[in-house]
Amino acid sequence: MKPATLVTIIFLVVVALIHLLRLLFRVEVTVGGDILPLWVSMFAVVGPGALAIWLWREQRARPAPPFAGPRA
Repeated sequence: MKPATLVTIIFLVVVALIHLLRLLFRVEVTVGGDILPLWVSMFAVVGPGALAIWLWREQRARPAPPFAGPRA
């Protein structure tokens, strides 16, 4: 798996987990003086979580390139 892909997967999982924790602990977030509703975090759990799983499965399904070995 390429390093950039791994970093992206980890980032998406962290975002989804943070929003899941917000839902579980009912943390209020204020943006510009307005309270952000909790239902917004439901989309922020499902969206990045689904993208992380999709990207992880896509990378695992790709066969490894054949080893060419050193050229003589």
